[in-house]
Amino acid sequence: MVELSGQPLQRTFGGDTLNTALYLSRLGISRDLAVSYATALGVDNISLDMMESWQAECIDTSLVRKVTNKLPGLYLVETEPSGERHFHYWRNDSAAKFYFSALSSPLEQAIDEHRFDALYISGISLAILAEEAKAVLITLLDKHICNGGKVLFNNNFRPQLWTSKQAQYWYSQVLPFVDIALITENDDRKVWGNTDITERCQRFGCHEVVILRGSEPCKVATDLQSPETDTFYIAANQVDKVIDTCAAGDSFAAGYLAGRLSGGSAATAAELGHHLASIVIQYPGAIIPPEAMKELM
Repeated sequence: MVELSGQPLQRTFGGDTLNTALYLSRLGISRDLAVSYATALGVDNISLDMMESWQAECIDTSLVRKVTNKLPGLYLVETEPSGERHFHYWRNDSAAKFYFSALSSPLEQAIDEHRFDALYISGISLAILAEEAKAVLITLLDKHICNGGKVLFNNNFRPQLWTSKQAQYWYSQVLPFVDIALITENDDRKVWGNTDITERCQRFGCHEVVILRGSEPCKVATDLQSPETDTFYIAANQVDKVIDTCAAGDSFAAGYLAGRLSGGSAATAAELGHHLASIVIQYPGAIIPPEAMKELM
């Protein structure tokens, strides 16, 4: 999506899965990880600018579908002095919602060709799709894991997009395929209430869950489907001044996945996630300059 933020307003590009893809791409250069991004854009100049900016970040755009007469979504970010932010969205007719409207998407072709090892989706990925498109995505998840691939899921929940009951249903369809679940505790409570996250993920068949708790230590549980389940906490990095919490969770996800997908332990991956998130929240906007995170790349 197009992001408008700051005073005066500045135009950048963002969105939860894009934020994670971009930070993962930066971290992946030194970790032998390649990142592709699957979405739909228009054929307008802004869409072209987006594609070029992703390519400049070493993100493969071959899975991007171009939809005529559609535009990228738009969101405005208002940030409080504490760094907390409020979002205003204009994306009911965005191109991304129509990714699966054709008979075959670039993503489906890539899965058929076994072109990648892991597929990352979020609750927002599900929320913006029509019901029939959600069903198509579930079918692709099934095909992907049958090919030996991993599914990585972030529960990002936005009540502006759908109800908690709708989210419960579709999360229940996704979780049985999930290898690593990244769960923001506050979002989870809005969907499921005060229930045990680890127990639920274990029951659905997930293998690993990371529970993000803001500035509190994250909770990590691994090997959920074996008798040797291990649960531990990793403290968040403390910062002197929080400028903007936008993309804090998305960047943590990128750090954690960079660590795990490159063969690191869950503990060191969580430390990398916290470290990157602590840098990101000291800058305005979702995407920080590459040099600001150079020590991690």
